[in-house]
Amino acid sequence: MDSLVCVAVWAVTLAMVMAFITWAYRWSHPKASGRLPPGSLGLPLLGETLQFFAPNPTCDVSPFVKERLNRYGNIFKTSIVGRSVVVSADPDLNYYVFQQEGKLFESWYPDTFTEIFGRDNVGSLHGFMYKYLKTLVLRLYGQENLRTVLLADTDGACRASLASWASRPSVELKDAISTMIFDLTAKKLISYEPSKSSENLRNNFVAFIRGLISFPVDIPGTAYHECMQGRKNAMKVLKKMMRERMADAGRQGEDFFDVLIEELRREKPVMTEAIALDLMFVLLFASFETTALALTLGVKLLAENPRVLRALTEEHEVIVRSRKDRDAGLTWAEYKSMTFTSQVILEIVRLANIVPGIFRKALQDIEFKGYTIPAGWGVMVCPPAVHLNPEIYEDPLAFDPWRWQDKAEITGGTKQFMAFGGGLRFCVGTDLSKVLMATFIHSLVTKYSWRTIKGGNIVRTPGLSFPDGFHVQLFPKELTPSSVLNTACSV
Repeated sequence: MDSLVCVAVWAVTLAMVMAFITWAYRWSHPKASGRLPPGSLGLPLLGETLQFFAPNPTCDVSPFVKERLNRYGNIFKTSIVGRSVVVSADPDLNYYVFQQEGKLFESWYPDTFTEIFGRDNVGSLHGFMYKYLKTLVLRLYGQENLRTVLLADTDGACRASLASWASRPSVELKDAISTMIFDLTAKKLISYEPSKSSENLRNNFVAFIRGLISFPVDIPGTAYHECMQGRKNAMKVLKKMMRERMADAGRQGEDFFDVLIEELRREKPVMTEAIALDLMFVLLFASFETTALALTLGVKLLAENPRVLRALTEEHEVIVRSRKDRDAGLTWAEYKSMTFTSQVILEIVRLANIVPGIFRKALQDIEFKGYTIPAGWGVMVCPPAVHLNPEIYEDPLAFDPWRWQDKAEITGGTKQFMAFGGGLRFCVGTDLSKVLMATFIHSLVTKYSWRTIKGGNIVRTPGLSFPDGFHVQLFPKELTPSSVLNTACSV
């Protein structure tokens, strides 16, 4: 009897082992109607997720991508957080993916991203609904509102913030810029003023950001868990605000949230409350974090490249000298005249590579350059691999704004530049981001000098961060110590 039990146990164990081996083989050798791109899908379920999230302390392309580009070429397959993905560093494929949005590809992000941003977030919506929401957002972030309202608001916020920071012995720049932009945009989006609110809404977004691009393990103590708690708390505030406004029939429209409430009150509303809430959450996040990271890196790059700083300062001092009142606010004509500043901004965002990957999903089997992308597979367009390609940009890690001289104005994604996305989903906040960066730079270089106190080291995991912060001391130019002037003029 014992021997029969032993044989049965061995038989079951062997069957389980064989089943696992068969499953693992099928995982690593998926069926396709054609030739799959080269690469590895890694371990079953886990894939190459750990390698993808490995820290990279440079501005260069991540080791995960660089090693595979060297081994497989510009198009390769991998698996991230349980999904098969084709990674593209090929400019032609990237452009094709963007141009075929809604036909052969659709916006897609791994399930963990969807959990973070919400099932009804704008990145997961398609067709009419996406275009409808984009039209609504452009009421706030479009050129007309930027010209008539937001330029003056951003100019005032930058002036006030820099003056406040100059009174301190040191300021952590990334956190300070994030706070400035969050307070500005949250007021426009939901009339939020931190001094008048019992909720510290920004703290919830800070918690959210810490785990945004992290290994997706929802266990207390992990960055991902902190991220999900930050989203939960922020959504609680937004839901309460929505209930109060929906119940107040006599409320006059004051901000963008009121625009959405008005849409929800229609007899046959196009969007749901869930879509409206997820849209507000994404806008609050996207409005400040990406631009704050780019500006922080920009100040660091300017400090390290005095020749660029001198040319930039001269452009802005010419603007100031041409005014009747040197302290007058920035005008739209002055903003549009900032030719070199525009080049500096493009170079900052090219090197910042705030978005390490742009995800789409193949809607059918797609043939491209001899490879098959199977229906249902993800495609990750990799901007850093294009922006830092020496065949496209000479000396790609150098901070050289003059490389953009005499180039046509970029109003959408191209084969060589996709810092703001591309195709139908070219970032609707691009113009706001450029205005924020230009107005901040204008006040900074015309009124202040600065020196680095500590920090400034970057880490990509794969998103950009400053783990030690970037601490600087600001000096009004008329009070700048000679040691700072000497440092600024040494190159």
